[in-house]
Amino acid sequence: MSDVEWTRIRYDTPADGVARVTLARPETANAQDYLMLSELNQAFDVASKDDSVRVIVLAADGKHFSSGHDLRANNRMEDLETIGTQCHFDAEGAEGYMAREAEMYVGLCWRWRNIAKPTIAQVQGKVIAGGLMLVWPMDLIVCSEDATFSDPVVAFGVNGHEYFTHPYEVGARLAKDMLFTGRAITATEALQHGMVSRVVPRDELESAAVELAAHIAKRPMFGLTLAKQSVNNTLDAMGMYTAIQSAFGLHHVGHSHNRIRFGGLVDPSGIDVIRSEA
Repeated sequence: MSDVEWTRIRYDTPADGVARVTLARPETANAQDYLMLSELNQAFDVASKDDSVRVIVLAADGKHFSSGHDLRANNRMEDLETIGTQCHFDAEGAEGYMAREAEMYVGLCWRWRNIAKPTIAQVQGKVIAGGLMLVWPMDLIVCSEDATFSDPVVAFGVNGHEYFTHPYEVGARLAKDMLFTGRAITATEALQHGMVSRVVPRDELESAAVELAAHIAKRPMFGLTLAKQSVNNTLDAMGMYTAIQSAFGLHHVGHSHNRIRFGGLVDPSGIDVIRSEA
């Protein structure tokens, strides 16, 4: 284990060969600020470098897995350890903000997606917008029957959250349905479309995720790594990363438009639209 003292996450080893990283901000429905994402990345590194760990579980405290980005957060990029090649985070105009999002959202999500060890998301309650950016990079998703998944941010005048893998996760038709309407898809829909791996009763969620992780951990590490890379390579051959980068650029066209039109990153009328449909 690392000597790092985390404030946004918790780390433990619930079974042989299994590490678990838990989002620990239930008072905010595990809303993500830059500090949480940085600590999560550090914890994934700890698990990745530990030879006794073969599978990593991502869980969350509280009623909901994640309400998405913490729009009230004031963490500074300059105070955090970065992992990519982005820079000039404090630059004026689109330059600084685009660099921050490229580092903390797309960059980290893609890094977690390519961890050499199998990863499992243990999901309950609501997963909203940026919350999907924690779930979708994981290899497998075990969710409770009450889990719902939504990305309503088209109401803010952007195309969706920054790690735009929607068509790969749920297919093109359901991706458009989610984005155009802002509605939440249910655990049953997610299972039918191949987005989640297992749906279980809420009181069995933790045990189901740990049991699956422990079962996988019996396999040799190298075999697991090769299998994961083979599947990821197939998605890469289908243009996944290029599609993410293209959508990310369009996302920032939306932000730039909103700055000119409304003086901020998002269309302010979006919050009323989302609240009226909640």
